[in-house]
Amino acid sequence: MRTWGPLTAVSLGTFMLLLDVTIVIVALPDMARALDASLSDLQWVIDGYALALAALLLGVGAAADVLGRRRLSVIGTVLFALASLGCGLATDADLLVAARAVQGLGGAAMLATTLPLLGAAYQGRERSTALGVWGAVSGASAALGPVVGGLITEGPGWRWIFFVNLPVSMASIWLTLRAVPESKGPAGRRVDWAGTAAFASFAGAGTYGVLRGGAEGWTSAATGGAFAVSALALVCFVLVERRVAQPLLDLRLLRKPAFTGVLLGGVGYNAAAFGVIPYLSIWLQTVLGMSAMTGSLVLLPLGAMSFVVALVAGRVLHGVAPRLLIGVGLLLIGGGVLGMAVLDAGSSWAALVPGLALTGVGSGLVAPGLAGAALAAVPAGNAGMAGGALNTFRQLGYALGVALFGTVLTAGMRDTLGREAAHTVAGGGAEALRGTVSEHTVRAAFAAGLNAASLAAGVTGLVAGVLVLVMVRAPGRRSARVASGGAPGQDSPAAAGAVSGRGE
Repeated sequence: MRTWGPLTAVSLGTFMLLLDVTIVIVALPDMARALDASLSDLQWVIDGYALALAALLLGVGAAADVLGRRRLSVIGTVLFALASLGCGLATDADLLVAARAVQGLGGAAMLATTLPLLGAAYQGRERSTALGVWGAVSGASAALGPVVGGLITEGPGWRWIFFVNLPVSMASIWLTLRAVPESKGPAGRRVDWAGTAAFASFAGAGTYGVLRGGAEGWTSAATGGAFAVSALALVCFVLVERRVAQPLLDLRLLRKPAFTGVLLGGVGYNAAAFGVIPYLSIWLQTVLGMSAMTGSLVLLPLGAMSFVVALVAGRVLHGVAPRLLIGVGLLLIGGGVLGMAVLDAGSSWAALVPGLALTGVGSGLVAPGLAGAALAAVPAGNAGMAGGALNTFRQLGYALGVALFGTVLTAGMRDTLGREAAHTVAGGGAEALRGTVSEHTVRAAFAAGLNAASLAAGVTGLVAGVLVLVMVRAPGRRSARVASGGAPGQDSPAAAGAVSGRGE
C-alpha cells in the first residue's frame, strides 16, 4: 500500500457508524430507566437508526454521485456527529428517537460512499488489500459493539456511547479532507427523489404498523392506517421506478430469481440473526440482574464466531458456490436461534451460549457470500445498484425483525401478565412489578415470550435458507472473493464490484 490515508479515513467512519447499530443494545435497560421509556420507545431507538439507513441509502448514494462522494461523506459525518450529541443530551425518549433517525441519515451518507471512495483511491492489488482491511473492520464492529456498549454503559454511562462519536467523527473528517480524493458519477445523472420518498414511506409506515399492532392490536385504526399507507407507498414506488429514467432499483432485476433470492436471504439473515438480540439483553440485565458489561459478554459468542468463521471461510471455502454458503448458513442461523427457545423460570445465561455460537457460525458463512451472490446475479453495469439494494434490504430486515419479534415477545407474556404488564417487563421495567407479581411469574413469563420470539426468528432463518437454496441456482463467474463478514448493517467486501458500480 502506497498510502493508508484514504483507507484509514473510510474505515474509521465505517467502524463508527456500524458500531452504532449494535452498541445501543446493552444500554437499553439503562436508557429505559433514565428516560422512562416504554418498549415501543426502545424499539424505535434501534429501528429509527436502521430504518433511516435502509430508506435513504440508495437515494443518498445517487446524490453522492452527483454532488461528490467525498463532499457528501463529510456532510454525513458532520450530521452524524451532531445527531450523536443530540442523542447524548436527550432528556426524553422522543428526542432520543428523533436524534437516532438523524444519525441514520448521516450514516446513510457515510455508508453509501465508502466503497466508491475506496474504488477511486485504489486500483488493482491495492484495491483488493483495501477492501480486505475494510471488510475486517466491518466485521469487527459487529463483534465489538455490545462489548464496547457494555464497558461504556457500566463506566461513564449510556450517554457516552454517543458522546464518543464526536472525537472519532472529527478525526474521520480531518483524514477524509486531507487524504481522500473527490470523485463523482457520470455527468448527467439525476437523483430519484420521488422513489426515495416513496420507499422511505413504505418502510417507515410498515414498521410503525408492526409496532402498533403489538401495542394496540392488529385490528386497531392506527395499525390498519399504517399498513394502508405502507401499501400505497409501495404502489407509488413501483410506479415511479417503472417511469423514471434512472431508478433507484431497476425492477427488471427482480425478475431474476437468483437476485430476488439473495434479497430475501438478506432480509431473513438480519431479521433472524439479530432481531431477538435486544430482548435477550433486556432479559439478562433486568430479569437475571446482570450488569451491562457482563450481559454484553454473554452475547459475544455470536459476533466473535461470525468474525472468525468469515475469515476462515474466505480462505478454506473459496470455491464453494455462494448459494450453498448462504443457504446452509441461514439454516444454521435458524437452528441456532431455535436452540435459544429453551428458557424457563430457572434458566441462566448459559442456556443461550450454544445457540448464540451456532448463530455466529451461520452468520460467518452468510455475510461474506451475500454480496458476491447479488453481484453474480445481475449484469456488471448493475453492480452498484445490486450492492446498494442488498444493504438496504438487510437494514430493513433488521428493523422489521426487531419490531416483529418484540410483538411476538409481548404476545407470549400476555396470558400470564396481561397486556400492560407484558410491555412493562419487555421494556426493561421488571422491577416495577416486583411486589405485585412474584419473581417466579416474571421469570416464567419473560422466558415464554423469549421462546416465542426465538421460535419466530428461527423459522424465519430456516425459510430464508430454503428460499436461497431453491432460488439462487447460478452463482456465475463474477462472484466476489471476500476477506470477512459484515455487521448487521453492512455487507462484507464482496461488494468489490459495487465499488465501480456507479460510473467508475
